[in-house]
Amino acid sequence: QVQLVESGGGLVQAGGSLRLSCAASGRTFSNYAMAWFRQAPGKEREFVAACSWSGVSLYYSDSVKGRFTISRDNAKNTLYLQMNSLQPEDTAKYYCAARSSKVASTNRDAYNYWGQGTQVTVSS
Repeated sequence: QVQLVESGGGLVQAGGSLRLSCAASGRTFSNYAMAWFRQAPGKEREFVAACSWSGVSLYYSDSVKGRFTISRDNAKNTLYLQMNSLQPEDTAKYYCAARSSKVASTNRDAYNYWGQGTQVTVSS
């Protein structure tokens, strides 16, 4: 079992930045590929960004590419999402996810473990 706890969400004005963190515990963090997903009210949970176990292979959705950066620190068992140039359409609950594989995936169903989420609200 892997336990995931997100933090760093909040209210920010359009054009601002936030950094989300996801603290992992329970198993060897470096054995897992990790990802961020988000879900806005009335919408399905969608892929945002993912990284392989080493953090070398990175993947982004088209909507966040160039604005968001995913990274991980295996020594600290922590996943990050740096979000810049935030827009109102980025408003959602953001979830951290872990996959029992070292290879990342953009598919929501490929992830075994999920955090409880952290809310990000961007005002116009």
